[in-house]
Amino acid sequence: MSILEKITEMRVARHWSEYQLAEKSGLTQSTISSWYRKDMVPSIPSLTKICDAFGITLSQFFLDDTNEVALLSKPQLELIDAASKLDEAQYEALVHFLRAL
Repeated sequence: MSILEKITEMRVARHWSEYQLAEKSGLTQSTISSWYRKDMVPSIPSLTKICDAFGITLSQFFLDDTNEVALLSKPQLELIDAASKLDEAQYEALVHFLRAL
């Protein structure tokens, strides 16, 4: 999968438009659009901004899909860690609460 394909996949998974990605990353929409029009690879500083918008690191971006845990953000990992320390009743209550949101 190319870098642009991965950016697109991650953007679509979040239901973000290119404009929303631009806003969240601090890049211009024209910059992001030009990558696709010209089939260009973003610079490392631009890709870092994209990763920041997605809440991941550059190393997480480049991991293959076989290690999905590594793609989780720090807050997601903290939530999993906290949930793993709950007893069964507490865990079920947490799941019920989250589903109700």
